[in-house]
Amino acid sequence: MPDHPSLAVILAAGLGTRMRSRLPKPLHPLASRPMVAHVLDAARAAGFTEAAVVIGPEAAFAAMRRAVAPAACFVQEERLGTAHAVLAATPALEATVGEAMILYGDVPFVRPETMRALAARRREAEAGLALLVFRPADPAQYGRVVLDNDGFVSRIVEWRDATAEERAIGLCNAGLFCAPAADLLRWLRRVGNANAKGEYYLTDIVAIARGEGARVVAAEAPEDEVMGVNSRAELAAAETILQARLRARAMENGATLIAPETVFLAWDTALAPDVVVHPHVVFGPGVTVEEGAEIRSFSHLEGCVVRVGAIVGPFARLRPGAEVGERAHVGNFVELKNTRLGAGAKANHLAYLGDATIGEATNIGAGTITCNYDGVAKHRTLIGSGVFVGSNATLVAPLTLGDGSFIAAGSTITDDVAAEAMAFGRARQVEKPGRATKFLKARKEQA
Repeated sequence: MPDHPSLAVILAAGLGTRMRSRLPKPLHPLASRPMVAHVLDAARAAGFTEAAVVIGPEAAFAAMRRAVAPAACFVQEERLGTAHAVLAATPALEATVGEAMILYGDVPFVRPETMRALAARRREAEAGLALLVFRPADPAQYGRVVLDNDGFVSRIVEWRDATAEERAIGLCNAGLFCAPAADLLRWLRRVGNANAKGEYYLTDIVAIARGEGARVVAAEAPEDEVMGVNSRAELAAAETILQARLRARAMENGATLIAPETVFLAWDTALAPDVVVHPHVVFGPGVTVEEGAEIRSFSHLEGCVVRVGAIVGPFARLRPGAEVGERAHVGNFVELKNTRLGAGAKANHLAYLGDATIGEATNIGAGTITCNYDGVAKHRTLIGSGVFVGSNATLVAPLTLGDGSFIAAGSTITDDVAAEAMAFGRARQVEKPGRATKFLKARKEQA
């Protein structure tokens, strides 16, 4: 894109009634991220310096702003057609020197390279307007793009208005347009609504531009790039496509996915070379796994870091703020939340470790829990290096266990434990000789 400012206008005001959801359609997630955010990221990668997102009046405004920050949001108060939607972003168009491109919040797969190619096609042909086209396997009811003898776009014909000859055309409109912002705004203001629906159609700018003597050109994209998401079924299909791309990228970068079709990645999952991911693992957003780490089956990771050579799972859960140190082990049915497990430390079975810092080479026994919440506030547990925590220990925070301390199995620990001390927090065992036989006999007689 050129050095001077350019604008991406992202239309995200559609009701999405086929989604049957109160959530605005562009906020439905793909790979743990709103669709509209994927579009915005691609626009930024293409070189656009500004972005304007057009939303509907009933949209979850705060959620939309978070999803597209720092892009500006503009509200389309009435839904009077696609040209009317773009005009909602008039202040952004008026402030733009250079080109503007119209994108869609529910068309999440258009690549930055395709956006740049569309703009380049317009400049190279010295055209006023460029539009993106594609050749679907089933043209169905897409608008057809009619070219003149010189290969320029003559007009776009909606399927319902097309003749049999025009319906036989395989070239279809993808809906993306690129033009100098000032020209685009002028054409949009001239669009009328003299049609069956009484709406202002964006496609009418083709005829308006040609009427001014401007050339209109087309750039072609693959069908899978311009697929729209209008239903839950299409959302699932889009997720399938995106997951396949993310898995392929992870493997190209050196990670091993033993059964890739069973692994689900977030848009920002970072897997280093020689990471091994076993079947049926789910990555939420914000996960980094360093070189040589192993993530075993049925584990769920989100907002966490797994350091070099660590092992996680099977059946482990790492929640936001978790960090598993180098060569540390997190085993089956162990959950970490906002907890750092030091290098070489182990928590191999049935433990909950929340709001804790655990030192190097410490062993956390089965059934151990950190009691981090008192009903009002969260408190931290600080466990030193080389600590042994026996099975079924209850650690009531705030609490500090010194380096090399030993916590006896079955203990409830409420006070700090000094370095190298052994702590017991349980009732003394009492043995009654012969009492078991007498007890069982009495119970049988009562029955």
